[in-house]
Amino acid sequence: MIRLFDFVFSLLGLVFGFPVLLLLTVIGFFDTGSPIFRQERVGRHKKPFTLVKFRTMRKDTTSVASHLASADAITSFGRFLRRTKLDELPQLWNVLKGEMSLVGPRPCLFNQQELIAEREQRGVLNVRPGITGLAQVKDIDMSTPTLLAETDQKMLQSLTVGAYFKYILMTVAGKGAGDRVPGK
Repeated sequence: MIRLFDFVFSLLGLVFGFPVLLLLTVIGFFDTGSPIFRQERVGRHKKPFTLVKFRTMRKDTTSVASHLASADAITSFGRFLRRTKLDELPQLWNVLKGEMSLVGPRPCLFNQQELIAEREQRGVLNVRPGITGLAQVKDIDMSTPTLLAETDQKMLQSLTVGAYFKYILMTVAGKGAGDRVPGK
């Protein structure tokens, strides 16, 4: 049932959101010269996939988890995208393809070994990663791997259709800070 919701809502989001996606891409081109950011992330069953987002940092920024990145790397347009969570919109493509869900644990990088181990121990990697979830609306980021994995596990154990919509609505309404960069 959740996969059906993911498919329908991501397809509708991409179709009806196309003008916004196009506008943000054009503005992003002028901001960084490369508006789309691609990064290999840990997917379901530890299978790698390429996550797509709007670029919020300078193109030459080292690829690390947000909590380890330099605040100086974020562009002014990138700050706007992060604050409004519009940088996440291209991930609807990942959801449509079945690599992600709208709701699930945020996908981490392969070099985040402590988080991967904590998630593996709790069965969190057995599901599709998501754009949002309990940890995101509670402002828990990847800087606390054990707490994050525990929160992901708790969410998955109690994920109902109602909770699925609740996390999406909370995110759209502005709850949660998203992926934080120290100093911003």
